[in-house]
Amino acid sequence: MTNKVLLIYTGGTIGMGKNPVTGALEPLNFTHLLRDVHELKYLKIQIDIEQFATPIDSSDMSPEIWKQLATLIISRFDNYDGFVVLHGTDTMAYTAAALSFMLGNLTKPVILTGSQLPIGQPRTDGKENLVTSLELATTYSEDGRPMVPEVCIYFSGRLLRGNRSTKINADGFHAFESFNYPHLCDAGVTFNFHGHHILCPDYKRPPTPHLNMDTNVAVFSLFPGIQENIVEQMLNVPGLKAIVMRSFGSGNAPQSQWLLRLLRNATLRGVTVVNISQCIAGFVEMNRYDTGFQLKDAGVISGYDSTVEAAVTKLMHLHGTYAGDNETISHLMEQSIAGEITS
Repeated sequence: MTNKVLLIYTGGTIGMGKNPVTGALEPLNFTHLLRDVHELKYLKIQIDIEQFATPIDSSDMSPEIWKQLATLIISRFDNYDGFVVLHGTDTMAYTAAALSFMLGNLTKPVILTGSQLPIGQPRTDGKENLVTSLELATTYSEDGRPMVPEVCIYFSGRLLRGNRSTKINADGFHAFESFNYPHLCDAGVTFNFHGHHILCPDYKRPPTPHLNMDTNVAVFSLFPGIQENIVEQMLNVPGLKAIVMRSFGSGNAPQSQWLLRLLRNATLRGVTVVNISQCIAGFVEMNRYDTGFQLKDAGVISGYDSTVEAAVTKLMHLHGTYAGDNETISHLMEQSIAGEITS
């Protein structure tokens, strides 16, 4: 039986071409572009295509579009063995993280990919990323279960957990990495799956969509010389539900009494403040140094080894799902619900 995959084109560099007059990249009809990808005819896969009416620059990605994607995947879930989402690279990690929370108990692969060069250019990385993603999305084990039932990002030979990924290079083909979690699969001459790192869902239950996202979330980074009046303005923004605070090292902050006071006041008002490190790799441990312990005493929650993308979208998801239940939100922020942290 031929495996079936739904290919969803949202936009991004992979589907662009050069304007003959200006030389600038602009979106093209992706269905027409695929006709030139001759490698696809060698895949024993049935590929159906869904294309957004207007291709989206990934800088314009939004929770409303995430909801459209999640709804589309759920509505077609029983008809396909896997799903591949073509997406611009700039916000791909945000979308992958968001979908990992929105598609609860996911039992089939959802793989996001794209390219640094348009698929029609001679040196494009788009063809390999596309072909391999399609193969990975339809690779099943002998027991009839998918090898990777997760939301993933595939790029340049690496299959990464979506909510552990971040974009690391604006120009190179090795554009994504998951510094705090191993690769799920390395694609060389053969696929080398790392099964003990892959999530195992409950196959007896269907996926559970969680489509509500509360976007009243902000991110700010600590730095030497940060000013009290600026932090105070941010923490007192009307409607603010959550803050992702990027601290130093293993979760440390200046020992300024004004900062601790502002953070404590915010958490007492019900604002969820999550502490993640500015380092690209490593773990927040607020019990290691006194500066971190004081943050914990002010009601700040550890984000452990979360990426910014995962922390932001998880907060949107939890506040959208458990609106007003701050105790549950705080508890779940310190738990892994889709493999996003090592708690």
